[in-house]
Amino acid sequence: MHWCAAPRITSKGRNTNAQFGFTNTLIDLINKEKPTHLAVVFDTSAPTERHTDFTAYKANRQDAPEDIISAIPDIKNIIRAFNLPCMEKDGFEADDLIGTLAIEAAELGYTVYMVTPDKDFGQIVRENIYMYKPPFMGNKEEILGPAEVCAKWSIKRVDQVIDILGLMGDAVDNIPGIPGIGEKTAAKLLAEYDNIENMLEHADEIKGSVGEKVRNNRELAIMSKKLATIITNVPVAFHAEDFRVKERNIEVLTELFTELEFKALGKRVLGDSYNVFDNKQQAPANGPVDLFGNPIHQKATTSPMVTAALAEDKVEEEEPLPLNVNNIDNTPHSYHLTTGNAIDELIVLLQQQTEIAFDTETTGTDANLADIVGMSFSWEKGTGYYIPLPADKDGVLEILNRFKPLFDKEEILWVGQNIKYDMLMLKWYGFALKGKVYDTMLANYVIEPEGKRSMDVLSVKYLSYQPVSIETLIGKKR
Repeated sequence: MHWCAAPRITSKGRNTNAQFGFTNTLIDLINKEKPTHLAVVFDTSAPTERHTDFTAYKANRQDAPEDIISAIPDIKNIIRAFNLPCMEKDGFEADDLIGTLAIEAAELGYTVYMVTPDKDFGQIVRENIYMYKPPFMGNKEEILGPAEVCAKWSIKRVDQVIDILGLMGDAVDNIPGIPGIGEKTAAKLLAEYDNIENMLEHADEIKGSVGEKVRNNRELAIMSKKLATIITNVPVAFHAEDFRVKERNIEVLTELFTELEFKALGKRVLGDSYNVFDNKQQAPANGPVDLFGNPIHQKATTSPMVTAALAEDKVEEEEPLPLNVNNIDNTPHSYHLTTGNAIDELIVLLQQQTEIAFDTETTGTDANLADIVGMSFSWEKGTGYYIPLPADKDGVLEILNRFKPLFDKEEILWVGQNIKYDMLMLKWYGFALKGKVYDTMLANYVIEPEGKRSMDVLSVKYLSYQPVSIETLIGKKR
């Protein structure tokens, strides 16, 4: 089966990746670290002094995806339902609020962890203030104190983080720095001159091309340092009781999680009695439901067009399998290995169809790196056709070109399991499916956002058929 990271789509068509990811991170943080006080800080759309001073500040950042923007109100509602404060202030960035609150809380005797991966926050780290980088991609969380920050940048003091960013710049925030000065050169300059101001006073002493770059970009260096400096005197106050971690508002969280269709996460937060479908329309007893979980009272209409790929989720409990599962040994079938002139005969038959099941066989799971080794087609029960493709690219293109009139037909509905992967494979060879597409993996996700959704699992569940295992076909992985 092909695997691809994918959106979480609700039965109403909403992408809830951001809401789910944030909530999961928040729960993990609270359960693992058990903080006594917590707040979540946001940027606002209002410009800051940095934007006034340097109009290109953060100008190269792409606009946030619409799904992220539309998720913010939900995320804020989730935070409030946890009885935690949402902090923001026009004219200041979230970084400034975090820096100000961290220092104020530390001065009151608290040990503070700034939960962020942003390197800028190294300048705020000091006794009782740490950077906490959440776990990511299987890596453990990382906690940075003064020693770790200084070692990372090869500097003597954490306040030199501002200077090193001012010299080398920050492409993420569009802080220019001094063109041509990288991290290692910046560290060497600070080791000798301590800070940007002192370096500029002695700019005439710096030899070679580095000295020339410094002398030609004095104002840019000063401006870059100012842009990199986190403001720590924002007019906000740390009120201990407001930030204290309290009991959650179960009623509001239940409503939010039901709307967002957080099945397993809802049980994790609210307990095993939580059921995401309690407030949803139920089908009649033993009655059929459509792909969106709604009761069918008449013949279903044409299937919706779907194109997104989905990841196979983990499940907390294995679902019982039907007792009457069939397999290749007791099921009539007609499978054809199609080569040579028979390919053209197959294409003629395929062009007469309006709905075709399609799959590619490849050398790997990453469509950006894999090569295509075969294609399969089916349009009637128990019958399938497999076309092996040669090892050389020219040979592959010769065969794919024969299928181009078929791929170009807009009247065909292409059905596939994680079909976005197959479409991407064709793209790298210069071909595209011009018709509508229907993804069985996504269709299952719409019905059940939680749970396994591999082809084998769905086949057993909905067709009572156990496909031939990959080990049977090609042997066990060594």
